[in-house]
Amino acid sequence: MRRFSSQVYEVVKTIPIGKVMSYGQVALYIGLPRAAQQVGWTLNRMKAVEEIPWWRVVNNQGRVSIKNFRHSAIEQRNLLRKEGIKITEDFDFDIEKYRFIPDSKLLEKFKLDPMYLLTISSRILYANYFPKRGLANRA
Repeated sequence: MRRFSSQVYEVVKTIPIGKVMSYGQVALYIGLPRAAQQVGWTLNRMKAVEEIPWWRVVNNQGRVSIKNFRHSAIEQRNLLRKEGIKITEDFDFDIEKYRFIPDSKLLEKFKLDPMYLLTISSRILYANYFPKRGLANRA
């Protein structure tokens, strides 16, 4: 398995039941903030679907937008609903209500460079989710 794929799988496995991450978030947490599309392709091609909660990765607008030949948007919506996420018939939901934000300890497990964490915590929309003080102290 390629390193990129294994990193995507490791991040996705950390998403708890009833929470979601965007493709872009997964890309951020593997250290490649512009690789959201590649994250989607990786999840689309994965073989171990039982082990990886692929359905917890959605687009950043709070919409199920899966384009996968093995799984449908309806299947993803049903799996998310089963976990308590309220999704409309049009596949929309309030992503901020369900967005999973790893704590400092989990971010350390991702083994990202402290300067990278500091940079993304101050420049990207997710800035209000990152524990800035903890990251700044590590840099």
